[in-house]
Amino acid sequence: MYDTNQSSSFFLIPKMANLRSSESLDRSSPELWSDCGPPLPLHNSTISAWEAEIEKEDIDMLQELASLTSGQLKEKIDTLLKMSYQLGVQETYEMTRGKFLNVLPKEL
Repeated sequence: MYDTNQSSSFFLIPKMANLRSSESLDRSSPELWSDCGPPLPLHNSTISAWEAEIEKEDIDMLQELASLTSGQLKEKIDTLLKMSYQLGVQETYEMTRGKFLNVLPKEL
């Protein structure tokens, strides 16, 4: 047990005497477990803003991705990464072309 007479610098926690409580947690007390109200629903029936924006195409895509194996999902991710890289290369080409043709304003 903790000795309250020892120096508090010896221990890293405050003295236990400061942490005492006079509260009694008698389980037979009706005030301790009073009526909490109606039970909570198992599912929230309100639709959030992002759920309202989901379209049929999005749900179909999510179901398709959920049905893929881990190998197929990796291949799908690799394909998307390659497509995004190619899109970036194409955009860089078009931006350089627009710069040389003086199509873009000087601020860009």
